[in-house]
Amino acid sequence: MSRMRALLRTPWFWGIVGIVLLLIINTVKDPTYLAIGVNPNTGLLTGNLLDIVRVSAPIIMIALGMTFVIATEGIDLSVGSMMAVGGAVAMQTLSTIDDPNSVGAMLAAIGLAVLLAVILGMVNGVLVAVVGLQPFISTLVMMLAARGIARVITGGQNTSATNEPFRQLANGQILGLPTSFVIAIVLVILVALLMRRTALGLMIESIGINPQASRLAGIRPRPILISVYVLAAALAAVGGLFSVSEVMTVSVSGTGNLMELDAILAVVIGGTSLAGGKFSIFGSTVGALLIATLNKTVLFLGVPAAATPAFKALVIIALVLLQSERVRAFVFRGGGAPRVPAGPARPAAGVDSPVIKESVA
Repeated sequence: MSRMRALLRTPWFWGIVGIVLLLIINTVKDPTYLAIGVNPNTGLLTGNLLDIVRVSAPIIMIALGMTFVIATEGIDLSVGSMMAVGGAVAMQTLSTIDDPNSVGAMLAAIGLAVLLAVILGMVNGVLVAVVGLQPFISTLVMMLAARGIARVITGGQNTSATNEPFRQLANGQILGLPTSFVIAIVLVILVALLMRRTALGLMIESIGINPQASRLAGIRPRPILISVYVLAAALAAVGGLFSVSEVMTVSVSGTGNLMELDAILAVVIGGTSLAGGKFSIFGSTVGALLIATLNKTVLFLGVPAAATPAFKALVIIALVLLQSERVRAFVFRGGGAPRVPAGPARPAAGVDSPVIKESVA
């Protein structure tokens, strides 16, 4: 029973509940919604579930990077534009290569895209950690600047390219799963090992909880803050590569547009507080899958484009409310405040009360 209560208090649990409910709604409309088939032309597996995990790969990438930025009590509004930069560099590089099946061209495109994103992420980190600008302001400026850089790279035009190995990033499969999703999960595991098997994750959390105390404990916040924004930018560029590889075209105004909002929502749904501190990598991944499922559901149910934001907002608000212990107490126990376990009796708050003494001190 105690394990069940602990599970109900876990934010990502309600994200999984939301995914299941959305899939049930879609299945009610179409009983074959969860069916998996085989494409006779390509021999690859097809189905709505595979479509969901494929489109979730870019969201997982930007949500993963956003998790650590938010854990330091920051925000990164430039991840959507970083996706556009990564896609622009990749498409522009591949469009200059004559060999359509060159693996070397694909690796060069990926390397240059990530490299430019790392440089821009370092600028973000320096503005926040060294110059002392607010993360909201510095990343807002970078959001506009990076989108402009993408336009400069492509000459302001949507750019297409042909490269079969690069196209397989989104359209290929590994063990029946989309290649982009498999790569995204591998990166999530690698980053999780980095954060939890080293002191880096603990230092990020300590900076988010109390930067002054962490500094007194010997933690240097500047290098960590810079590395966090660099990581967020690099992962966003990878997300951009996944996005453009599906259609082999980058739209300088459309690629990554408003994706920073989906990233923030995924992180919050996963249980990472906007006030900084402890983060949940698994929770952010679940949140990204929920956002992808929600986007697919909106299209499948035929929700009008004008009503789509309101529909998504209602679902997300309901999910966030379910994460509140007070709301759960009202819904599941018929009202009243959440139960507080009985503890030792506390002395009256008189003059000699420890509570008063601590507050005076």
